[in-house]
Amino acid sequence: MIKSIISWVGGKAKLMWLINLLAPPRYERSVDVFGGSGTVTLNLDCPPSTLKVYNDFNANLVNLMRCARDKPLALMREIGFLTLNSRDDFEVFKKFIEKEEFNEEDLKQELHLTEIMFSPPKADELKKLLLKSAEEKDVKRAAIYYKLLRYSFNANGETYGGKKCDVRRFFVDIWRFNRAFAEVTIENKDFENLIKQYDRPKAFIYCDPPYYDAEGFYAVIFPKEDHIRLHDTLAKAEGFVMVSYNNAPEIVELYQDFYIFYTTRANSMSHKEGEVYEELIMTNYDPRPYITQKNHQMNLFSFLSVLTEGDYTLIHEPKAPLKHP
Repeated sequence: MIKSIISWVGGKAKLMWLINLLAPPRYERSVDVFGGSGTVTLNLDCPPSTLKVYNDFNANLVNLMRCARDKPLALMREIGFLTLNSRDDFEVFKKFIEKEEFNEEDLKQELHLTEIMFSPPKADELKKLLLKSAEEKDVKRAAIYYKLLRYSFNANGETYGGKKCDVRRFFVDIWRFNRAFAEVTIENKDFENLIKQYDRPKAFIYCDPPYYDAEGFYAVIFPKEDHIRLHDTLAKAEGFVMVSYNNAPEIVELYQDFYIFYTTRANSMSHKEGEVYEELIMTNYDPRPYITQKNHQMNLFSFLSVLTEGDYTLIHEPKAPLKHP
């Protein structure tokens, strides 16, 4: 298991065994639509030469991922300089992240105005300064957001957790992430636009949206209309689709045209020992032939690993599958 640089609400580390088991064995691109911590992108058992796409609508998170991939040394240096030793420091960082900042569209407009208002020698010089300033802001913002997540309670970036963190460990995590994400395409788009862009018959589209009726735990607002819009978008997809959700009756009803599997995992957000969380994994294809094929290919070690992870049950089979192998 490759560890992400951050913890994340609803992270899928404890379900990767089942995601990989139910995934199709052959595809040419993997699309992690609600990428979050990047755990699925990092640990999906992709075929060789697969195009990997990570996407999230949270611009602060995507900026952090891009800086960790493209500017790891600058990010580590900024993290080393930033101190977060108290609740007051945490609140200052939080206010910085919540402010409206100079974004990519602002930068494009400034560069365009520079070309109009100045002659080529001056314009080129000013454009270099603008680009350098924008890069520095990206790295600083990424470092602040990173520390907010690492020092917050349940990694939500909202409440100071007061826990101790080893900065040297941060550097190791970022360097490993940088190598693993080197060839990953990073996007910051609405899920519908992203799915339409990357959908192909040989694509594997994985979605881990904000869970139903639990939107308060997430930084990005995801109303009930978006749950319906997501289903309707996925129902039209040409590729293999897998969706993770909490076990909500409304979701089971909405995804009647999908295969629905039920499983449980330890509830990391509960303070009660032994409490579990009910999960659904849904597919627009029948994964059972792939499971049989993978079981034949398993060695003893991997077979025992699956047995120790947990159990799962098919609780709904559609009358007319959306995609055939």
